[in-house]
Amino acid sequence: MSDHQNLLAEQRRALILDEVRRRGGVRVNELTRRLNVSDMTVRRDLDALARQGVIEKVHGGAVPVVEASTHEPGFEAKSVLELTAKEDIARAAAAIAVPGSAIALSGGTTTYALAQRLVDVPDLTVVTNSVRVSDVFHSAQRAGGTGGTRAGAATVVLTGGARTPSDSLVGPVADRAIDSLHFDVLFLGVHGISVEAGLSTPNLAEAETNRRLVRSARRVVVVADHTKWGTVGLSSFAGLEQVDTFVTDAGLTAADREEIEEYLPGLLVAGRTVEDDG
Repeated sequence: MSDHQNLLAEQRRALILDEVRRRGGVRVNELTRRLNVSDMTVRRDLDALARQGVIEKVHGGAVPVVEASTHEPGFEAKSVLELTAKEDIARAAAAIAVPGSAIALSGGTTTYALAQRLVDVPDLTVVTNSVRVSDVFHSAQRAGGTGGTRAGAATVVLTGGARTPSDSLVGPVADRAIDSLHFDVLFLGVHGISVEAGLSTPNLAEAETNRRLVRSARRVVVVADHTKWGTVGLSSFAGLEQVDTFVTDAGLTAADREEIEEYLPGLLVAGRTVEDDG
């Protein structure tokens, strides 16, 4: 993390958060040297990350927040994390969608970023249990300004159901709607993905709805940033063998890539890696 004085606050805070999680804690004086910014700037960044609930400030530095497997952050809290990574993932994953196909998007901030890329793919049929994702497509239709449906606009099916803190719709209503449908591709956001637990979430009802989404898809594409690898939520809903492609970002370590490639047939790393820049 050298020569980062020109980074935007968002990028700098993402680097700090990654360092806290990777090392288990950082000191303010270390960050000032590595980022080449003032002590006051680092302390403001730590204050902002603490308000988001992703770190805990301690004397002279910060440590990661140890979250229970049942903790489920809200959409707004998650939307400010790993923004660059999510954009990279969305750009790469959007290329998978074929015009005229039937796709599903689960809830989550990464699928929300992906939806904003998919509005330009013509004639999609989109099934989603995410209120936020549905709004992206409906807003794109209205942006046409003609009073009617934009040519090539997606047909969107919102499942219904009970709303979670991350604005996903889950439960029996959503499950019944998904059971009657079949998708060419499912783009699936996850709380955690690991060798031991597979795909997991802290919400039991969401786990069951995600299980139905996976079952109804010909191809399962997981979209998740590198911080989700190794994270385990309360309830597992799919094994790694059910995933066809894992689209993630360049923050993934070389060791993690090797491990993932042992278990998954398709790994797509979006964005520039250290090797690319060297």
